Amino acid sequence: MVLRDPDFPMTKETSSDRRNDEQHLWVDWDDYHRLIERLALRVHESGWKFDKILCLARGGLRVGDQLSRIYDLPLAILATSSYREAAGTQQGDLDIARYITMTRGELSGNVLLVDDLVDSGVTLARVQEHLKERYPAITAVRSAVLWYKACSKVKPDYFVQHLPTNPWIHQPFEEWDTVRPHNLAAWIKRGTGGTAPAA
Repeated sequence: MVLRDPDFPMTKETSSDRRNDEQHLWVDWDDYHRLIERLALRVHESGWKFDKILCLARGGLRVGDQLSRIYDLPLAILATSSYREAAGTQQGDLDIARYITMTRGELSGNVLLVDDLVDSGVTLARVQEHLKERYPAITAVRSAVLWYKACSKVKPDYFVQHLPTNPWIHQPFEEWDTVRPHNLAAWIKRGTGGTAPAA
C-alpha cells in the first residue's frame, strides 16, 4: 500500500523558504522532524507490523533513529554510498556494505527499510535485491522515505512528500558538509542559521 500525507505538501507555496523552486527544496529542522513524525504515523496507520528497522546510511540514519525511538524497535544500519560525483550532487556507482550493523539478533521477520528519499530508485531496488540474496530469514521488506521523486523507477511503500519535479533537497544538516576541523571554531563563533564557511 502506498501512502502519502496530502496535509503536508512541501511546495514553494507552503514553505517559508523563498529559495524553493523546481530545482531546489530547502528544509529546516522543524519541517524535517515533522516529516519523520508524519512518516511514522503513515506506517502506523497502514496496520503493517514489523520486527526491525533497517536504515540506509547516511541519508536514512536520522530518520531510522527517530523511527526506532517512536516504535521502540531495534535499529539496524546498512551503509551505502552513491553520491560522489560533482561534489556529491550526482549519483555515481552504488556501493553496498558487506555487513549490516545491529546490536542483537539477526535481520529477520518483517523489516522496515528506511531512507531519506528515493531519487532514481537504484539504491532502493539494489538494496532490496541485496537483502533477498543475503538474508533468507527476512519474511517481508517494506520501504519508507520522506521524499519520493517522480523520476524514480521504484515506488516506496510509504512516503510523505511526492515531488513531481526533481529538485535537489537541501536538508538541514547539509551545512556541516563544508565544515572542517580547522574552521570549526569560526563556524561556532558565527552562530547558527547560516551556511558554514568555505573549507
